Amino acid sequence: MKLVVLGAAESGVGAAILAGRKGYDVFVSDMGTILPHYKAMLDAEGLAWEEGKHSEEQILDADEIVKSPGIPDDAPLVSKLRTKGTPILSDIEFAARYTSSRMLCITGSNGKTTVTSLIYYILKTAGFNVALAGNIGRSFALQVAEAEQNGMPDWFVLELSSFQLDNMYDFRADIAVLLNITPDHLDRYGFVMQNYVDSKMRILRNQRADDVFIYWKEDEYISRELERLSPLSQLCPFTDAPTAGACAYGEGEAGADSYGFAAGAMLSVKTPREFSMPLSELSLPGRHNLRNCLAAAMATLSAGVDASVLRQCLSDFPGVEHRLEKVGTHCGVHYINDSKATNVDACFVALEAQTTPVVLIIGGKDKGNDYSVLHDLIRRKCRALVYLGADNSKLHEAFDRLTAKSGIFTADTHSMADCVAACKHLAQPGDTVLLSPCCASFDLFKNMEDRGEQFKHLVHLLSDCF
Repeated sequence: MKLVVLGAAESGVGAAILAGRKGYDVFVSDMGTILPHYKAMLDAEGLAWEEGKHSEEQILDADEIVKSPGIPDDAPLVSKLRTKGTPILSDIEFAARYTSSRMLCITGSNGKTTVTSLIYYILKTAGFNVALAGNIGRSFALQVAEAEQNGMPDWFVLELSSFQLDNMYDFRADIAVLLNITPDHLDRYGFVMQNYVDSKMRILRNQRADDVFIYWKEDEYISRELERLSPLSQLCPFTDAPTAGACAYGEGEAGADSYGFAAGAMLSVKTPREFSMPLSELSLPGRHNLRNCLAAAMATLSAGVDASVLRQCLSDFPGVEHRLEKVGTHCGVHYINDSKATNVDACFVALEAQTTPVVLIIGGKDKGNDYSVLHDLIRRKCRALVYLGADNSKLHEAFDRLTAKSGIFTADTHSMADCVAACKHLAQPGDTVLLSPCCASFDLFKNMEDRGEQFKHLVHLLSDCF
C-alpha cells in the first residue's frame, strides 16, 4: 500500500517513519527545502523523498495521503487528490491507528499550549506514564513508532490545531478540552467563521458515553454547537463565576486582582471530583489563566490525579515560553514576552491581566483581524502603542483615531531593534512593556518564537535608563 506524505517537517517525517515501519511503500514530497536533520532521519529509514517540487505522477498514485497541517485544503494538488477520491489524513489520524494509549486532547483558539503543557506537567508529576505531542513537542507519529520498541505510554496529551482536526475522522479523544472559539485563521477558512467553528468542534468526533468533554460554557459558539450536535460524552462546562450547570468556576467577591476577584476567592471544581484552592496560590495570573487552570484541573481529575498533586502543580507550574513570559525589569519598567498572542483575543486577555500602565507592542501579518474589540481596553490600560510590522497601515486605520482622541502615544517601527528602542523611550518607571502582537510573525520574523527571542535578547541588552 502506497502512502505519500506531503510536507517533510516534524509531523510529516514522523508519519513517514511510522508508515515505513508498518510496511507501507512511502514517498515524501516537500515543495520547500527539507532541513538536513530531517533528510538524515528519512535516509536512515530508507525512505524516498523529494524537495523543491511535488511530482504529481508519484503523488496521485497514492492509496493514502498524510498531509502537513500547513498545506491548505484548497491547494491545487490537494484538490486533485480529493477529486480522485484519495483519502487525506492528518498525522494524528494516521498515528492513532497504531496505539491503544488513552488520549487527552486540547484545542481552542487561545490557551491550548498553556493548558496542554500544564496538563502534561500535572500528569507527569503525578507519576503517570504519559507523553506530550501534537502541535507541541515531538511528532506524535514518531513517538508511536519509537514506542514499538520502548513501550507505549498509557496516555498521550495532544495539543490539536484546527488544521490537524480538519483531517481527523476515526480518531477519538477519551478526554477532550475545548477552551474557546474566537476568530482566527479566517484566511484559511474562506473568511467564514462557521467553517472555523466546525473545525474546532471536530474534537468531539466519535466520543462515547464514558468519555469526557470539558469546555468554556460562556463561549459565544460552543454551547450553541453542542445543542446542534448532541454529543454522547459527559459534558463538563466551566465558567468564570458560579453559574447554573457549571462544573467548575472561580468563587468569591468581585475585586481588582488579575482574576477579577477580591482577596479570599477560590478555584472550585464540583465535577468529576470536588476540589478547591485559593486563587492567590495559582502560579499563572489573569482571568484567562483562571479558565486555563479550571480546564486543566477537571481534565486531570478525570484522569485520576490526586488532589494534593493537582494543588501543588497549579501553584508551581512555571508557565510557557512566549506566553506572558516575564523577561525582566529595566529601570523600573517590566518587560513581558507574549509573542504567542497571534490573534486579537489572545492579546485581549494578556492586556486585561495587566495591573500597571502598558506600552503595547502590536503588529505583524494580519489574519483578517477585527481590532475594534481592543479599543476600550487600550483606552483604559495603555500609555502607548508601538506598531511593529513590515506594513502597519491596517494598525493605523484601526487605532490612530482612538490614540489621538485618548492621548495615547504611538510609534511606528519595522524591526525589533527599533521597537524595543521606542518602548524604552515611551515607558515610565512602573509601566509594563507588553509584546502581544495580535498577528502572525511571518512578515519580519521566521516564526513567533524568533520574534519572542529577538525581543528578549534586545531587552537583556538594554543599558542606561536615559
